[in-house]
Formats: sequence, structure tokens, C-alpha cells
Amino acid sequence: MSPADHREVNRANWDARADVHAGPGGYPLDAVDDPSWLSSVVRFDLPRLGDVAGRDGVHLQCHLGLETISLARLGARMTGLDLSGRSLEHARALAERAGADIDYVRADVYDAVEALGGRRFDLVYTGIGALCWLPDIKRWAQVVAALLRPGGRLFVRDGHPVLLSALGVVVRDDHPDRAQQPWLSGPGQATPALELPYFETAEGITWRDERSYAGEGEVAAPESHEWNHGLAEIVTAVMDAGLVLELLVEHDSAPWDALPGLMTPDDAGEYRLTDRPERLPCTFTLAARRPGRGEGRA
Repeated sequence: MSPADHREVNRANWDARADVHAGPGGYPLDAVDDPSWLSSVVRFDLPRLGDVAGRDGVHLQCHLGLETISLARLGARMTGLDLSGRSLEHARALAERAGADIDYVRADVYDAVEALGGRRFDLVYTGIGALCWLPDIKRWAQVVAALLRPGGRLFVRDGHPVLLSALGVVVRDDHPDRAQQPWLSGPGQATPALELPYFETAEGITWRDERSYAGEGEVAAPESHEWNHGLAEIVTAVMDAGLVLELLVEHDSAPWDALPGLMTPDDAGEYRLTDRPERLPCTFTLAARRPGRGEGRA
């Protein structure tokens, strides 16, 4: 399947997911009615994010835009970009409801520079569950670098590639390459194991999920294509694109129940392994900066 075909399959998948995520049991959309509300993902990283007030920001792969709205409430002038037109319909309605002045643009992330008219930004933000939809992490990093002004900053929190390698064992029961799981001796006795690719592969992984991670309805276009990227691959891509790494933190928690039956939530809505959470990196936060004019790379 060509990259263009992958893109159309994933666009249809996310158009279908958008209605499910905006429906019963989906994203906490009513929360935006509280003018002090910030998404749990943005709130988690506030100490690392720094002051974004007065900054021009773009949220790549923004989906329904909860993090986009949160960054706008922190004072950034935000633009959201997503491949899914249906997602952006919900995002625009939600931004209006929240009283947030956000410009939304429909485009594939690889086409972002052209789609945004060559604009440059002080902040490029990417949130949970974004990088796995990209077949080429180096190309993504080059797009990010092209979007940043000198001195501008990339900020990412996403699923850790080790966690994404383990998802196939516990969650993806229908995957044809999955092992038979001889270690599963009964309910609650499963142990995560690395079964899916850790490193980026050309072919990626094809899923067929009629249920999404949020919402109660069925996903009308259930097929999707995803790619994992090793942590070193992500960091190297960012550095090769000319950015200076400022921050890399690995976390033992994720803002969703990534391994159902094996994780326990805390009061902030972060999930960790119930048994010995120190075994599994679940997410990471990365920040990098485009050097200013006349400033060389460190």
C-alpha cells in the first residue's frame, strides 16, 4: 500500500473516530465550559512547558483540539492542524463553545508548511497518540524545523515506544502476528511483553478496531495503519533537523488505560502498572529548540 493510500485509510478512520469521541462516553467536552479548565495532558507538563503567553503556536494532529484550547487559555495564539475534516468540525464547534480564538487547518502533517502558507511559529506542539500515525519520523522532524522561527520550540508528550511495543500482547487480540501468550494463566495475571516492532518499519502495522479508546459507538471505518519509532530514532530525527534538544523525560504513567486490567489510575487521571510500575516507561516528554540567528548548535 502506498503512503497516499495509508493516509486516506487513516483519514477515514479518524473521521469515524471523531464522532465516537465527541459522543457518549467520549472526550470530556463539557469540561471546556469551565474557563479555568486545562486538559490533563497539558496540565501534566505545565512545569516543563514554560510560559507560552503571547506566543504563536501550532498544534499538529490536534484531533478535537482539547490541548489546542488549553494552550490558548495559557495565552498562546493557537492554530490547530489535522488530517481529519470531521475532527476539525468538532474542534471548531468546541473552540467556539470555549470562547477560544483558534484557527484550524485541514492537512496532512507532512504538508503542514504549505498548508499553513509558510507561516513560522514560536511553538510546535504535539500531544499523546500522534507520532504513531507517521511512517517517517525524520520527515516529520524536518517539517517541525521548517515551521519554527529561530528560537522557537518543539514540545512533545507522547506514548513511549516501549509501551507501544507491548500493546499487542494485552490489547490487540486480533493481530495475526501476535504470540499465543502462554504466560496468560488467568484474569489479572497478564504481564506486558514486547511483541510489536519497537523500531520504525517501512510497512508499519495494520489494525482493525471497531471500538476506539474513548466513546461508546462503533468506528464505521475501523482499519488503520500505524508505525512505532524508537526513542533514539525520535531524538536523532529532531537533532538531525537542526534542533537543539532541551529536555527528555520518561514517565511511568500514561493519560489513558493503555493496558486494561494491568493499570491503576491516580487522582490526576494518569495510569501506571499496578504491579511494579517502575518496569515500564509509558510516555515521554521532549522539548527542543531551533537555534536563533547567529547561534550555532550546541
